[in-house]
Amino acid sequence: MAHKKVHHPEKICKTCRLPFAWRKKWEKNWEEVLYCGERCKRNKNSNSKNPIK
Repeated sequence: MAHKKVHHPEKICKTCRLPFAWRKKWEKNWEEVLYCGERCKRNKNSNSKNPIK
């Protein structure tokens, strides 16, 4: 039997500007999370997908 998905908070990634949802591994530091994953964290200075105007 599948479990029901619960509504989790979302944020916008600072690099790719796409929404990402809360994950269990971010439970203790959700307020400090700025990037959706390691790839965006590594490329935080490039902003190649959606540059900030």
